[in-house]
Amino acid sequence: MAQKNKNGTHDYDPQETQEWIDSLDYVLHEKGPERALWLLDQLEAKARRTGVEMPSQQTTPYCNTIPPEKEPAKPGDWEMERRIKSLVRWNAMAMVVRANKEEDGIGGHISTYASSATILEVGFNHFFKGPRAEGGGDHVYFQGHASPGIYARAFLEGRITEQQLENFRREMGKGGGLSSYPHPWLMPDFWQFPTVSMGLGPIMSIYHARFNRYLHHRGIKDTSNNRIWAFLGDGECDEPESLGSITLAARENLDNLTWVVNCNLQRLDGPVRGNGKIIQELEAAFRGAGWNVIKVIWGSEWDALLAADTKGLLLKRMMEVVDGQYQKYSVSSGEYVRKHFFGAYPETLEIAERLSDEQVQRIRRGGHDPIKMYAAYHAAIHHKGQPTVILVKTIKGYGLGEYGEGVNVAHQQKKLQEPALLHFRTRFGISLNDEEALQAKFYKPSDDSPELKYLRQQREALGGYLPHRNTKTPKFSAPKLSEFKEFFEGTPKDKASSTTRSFRDILAKLMNHPEIGKFIVPIIPDEARTFGMEGMFRKYGIYSCLGQLYDPVDAGSLMPYKEAKNGQILEEGISEAGAISSFIAAGTSYSVHGVNMIPFFIFYSMFGFQRIGDLIWAAADSRTKGFLLGATAGRTTLNGEGLQHEDGHSHILAATVPNVMAYDPAFAYEIAVIIQNGLKRMYEKGEDIFYYLTLQNEDYAMAPMPKGVEEGILKGLYKFKAGPKNKKLQAQILGSATIINCALDAQTILAERYGVSADIWSATSYKQLRYDAMEVTRWNMLNPTQKPKKPYVTELLEKEKGPVIAASDYMRLVPDQIASWVPGGLTTLGTDGFGRSESRKNLRRHFEIDAECITIATLHALAQRGEIKPEIVAKAIKDLGVDPKKPFSLFA
Repeated sequence: MAQKNKNGTHDYDPQETQEWIDSLDYVLHEKGPERALWLLDQLEAKARRTGVEMPSQQTTPYCNTIPPEKEPAKPGDWEMERRIKSLVRWNAMAMVVRANKEEDGIGGHISTYASSATILEVGFNHFFKGPRAEGGGDHVYFQGHASPGIYARAFLEGRITEQQLENFRREMGKGGGLSSYPHPWLMPDFWQFPTVSMGLGPIMSIYHARFNRYLHHRGIKDTSNNRIWAFLGDGECDEPESLGSITLAARENLDNLTWVVNCNLQRLDGPVRGNGKIIQELEAAFRGAGWNVIKVIWGSEWDALLAADTKGLLLKRMMEVVDGQYQKYSVSSGEYVRKHFFGAYPETLEIAERLSDEQVQRIRRGGHDPIKMYAAYHAAIHHKGQPTVILVKTIKGYGLGEYGEGVNVAHQQKKLQEPALLHFRTRFGISLNDEEALQAKFYKPSDDSPELKYLRQQREALGGYLPHRNTKTPKFSAPKLSEFKEFFEGTPKDKASSTTRSFRDILAKLMNHPEIGKFIVPIIPDEARTFGMEGMFRKYGIYSCLGQLYDPVDAGSLMPYKEAKNGQILEEGISEAGAISSFIAAGTSYSVHGVNMIPFFIFYSMFGFQRIGDLIWAAADSRTKGFLLGATAGRTTLNGEGLQHEDGHSHILAATVPNVMAYDPAFAYEIAVIIQNGLKRMYEKGEDIFYYLTLQNEDYAMAPMPKGVEEGILKGLYKFKAGPKNKKLQAQILGSATIINCALDAQTILAERYGVSADIWSATSYKQLRYDAMEVTRWNMLNPTQKPKKPYVTELLEKEKGPVIAASDYMRLVPDQIASWVPGGLTTLGTDGFGRSESRKNLRRHFEIDAECITIATLHALAQRGEIKPEIVAKAIKDLGVDPKKPFSLFA
């Protein structure tokens, strides 16, 4: 009888088919798999040449990639490792249960670590190299929701106290506590990389692996012995950041990178792919992207069953069942599984006859079998030329039994009732009596117990404990401010420049610096020519692991596109998420590698905090150092581009990140002072901060630096140009970046036409002014009997006369940050509303921040104070051509 194959076509000659299969068996046996693969490739090529449509094969059968006969012998004491794992399991569970008994709703997760305990323990005992290993060891991105297990292991290692476990998720508790997830900011000597569910860990790990290669190829550090491991969940792979850059990892041949995806088939609320198969889906994605894929689906108990599957029906059945049903099997009796899984075919039912119902129920998935996990890790670290992903099938809540194993509520499990605690205690052989178990008492054997001796022995052989973060700052001497004196002189009017061009010149100077130049890391997301930085290509090269395998079309030009294996520039293509991940890798190199790398990431300001805000928060959490440069900033300086490209709010978003020093400089000397101060604070003094500077592409004369303004530049405000003397009326106008030119023009109009002397102030950072004022206000509140202090902005402006007006190329909320501390109040002008495509002149009139509108705002403020009549303001509105009936930009 003709049989159907998986494509639905019939086999009209089974005898011929068998002859082909016998031939393949012969080649495999006599010549080996390499020869068989070569022959199959030749057959496929011949078929394609003759017009045969070959089906795409992006997945392999739903079974383990590594067959039992190819599994390496697992070293170590398996029984001892099982006992250690049981201790970790218990303490991880007890930590979450006790925390939620102490304070209801404190949160925490039991089930994720329960599913990944074997995955992690095999790594800890045999693969994860610690910081004392040759070359500095491995770098591990732990799955955030599994943090209780990492803490519980560190407790056994003696690195975390019982009091800290007691205060899980209560960091301010007596004796110290533990953060919810991996947070280097909160636990700076423990956690190395921030992760948790948003796909940030995966993308950061890719660019981290690539940056390690960058360091190696540039001769800065030998990173050949550093492997990057990233642990993530199958549900997390739905985040676009998780899989968005996997082709880069393959393109860069990052065989120093291993991902382990814990496929427990369950999101927070239910199945990841209830009607499909997430492991097969991920395999297709990774294989298509060029990764080496290792699947660990079935435990060792399945080996004999699969060997008995001579007709392939068991494999067929494995593929037929969808993930939602597999979750049902995980909570069902052996009798149910026998009937509904094995019972689909008489042959598979017969295979299962050798097992009792209890044995059927206890058959493990691959992620709970140390033999299978060891084989996968061993294969991964020996694979060359590709990154590796290990897709591991587990059960969420494994070990919780009917109280949380494999059920949809597993992720939300925070508490266990008395029967569950006793079940858990008994299943994992914890030496606690019933009373102690019901109290969820922590358990740690004596330091000289076989378990703890073995644990220490294994970690010592691998180079020390993980996770571990180095807190020592490498020595560094920042350039002196005097080295930037060329930028203090200003430019002639006939040699106008932009702040973007000024920054480029400062960066070039730093890259030429004899001591720190080679440590500068320029990072650009495909906009180097827009920012006028293409001149760096020839001299410094764009990093590529392959060098340059082609002749660029502009090879004969002065500024050709040049790629090089030792290139210094990281040009990331159109990927701000990738570029910020490189920024984090470079900016944490001082801790990870003991090398002060200095990243300068320049990007369209609109595509920074708004587009990649989560990753900027990850940078903050990571204690990253470096400079973010938001170019073509402001809502009116990037004329013509329109709504999505015009930034009026990045400084608001920057204000939300505590350790970002945000500046909006107007002149080259301000940029130079800020960058020199940043190098000194971050790298010489070791402060865990990073900088955000906005830059514009509008050309104008760069003013010379007035004497004694350095402190004001850094604190956020200084007087740039005093108004004319002998004027009865006075005012103070605050301008930032390019809008300071509008303020200067308003100064002239006010003096010549309305008899007002307006001082012009450069407001370089409203955030710095606000932080200073908040700190002073708090001190005054908590020290009521002491002489009150004054915020810097108050101290500056209380000596001045007249109203204070602030004009900004950003939303009014930016200058409004200091309104509470401005004597007499603050009038603000800004660019609230949508951007649009227009000329700069028309945009500034639309948003009412041009010189004429600043003039009117100043006159109105004087009228409000009773210093001039309202009629003067009305006449000015008419004379200056401002339309009072024009809609407010916020609604236009």
